[in-house]
Amino acid sequence: MISKIDRKAERRRRHIRVRRKISGTTECPRLAVCKTNKNIIAQIINDDEGKTLVYVSTSDKEIKTKRANKEAAKEVGALIAKRAQEKKIKTVVYDRGGFIYHGVIKELADAAREAGLEF
Repeated sequence: MISKIDRKAERRRRHIRVRRKISGTTECPRLAVCKTNKNIIAQIINDDEGKTLVYVSTSDKEIKTKRANKEAAKEVGALIAKRAQEKKIKTVVYDRGGFIYHGVIKELADAAREAGLEF
């Protein structure tokens, strides 16, 4: 009998593997990305203190596209970079959250880079 692959469990495994290697510090916090079918969430986290420094989601009022597509990812990436620069954050470590680096995840990263974040 063929067993079905649990995609959520596979993503969690990938995320744990990525998190072993990277963590956010005061000098270089972590840009964590989460993607669902309805929303895209990005936050900049200082893991030393366990605090979220900047948070952006497609549910914010400043984001015009209210779906989890590439256009919304571009808006979220640009807005998180803008808010990070307001808090004087220039360099971050990108945490893709176990998601494969293409599509929405890649568009968000490219938009954040274009808006001024370095990673």
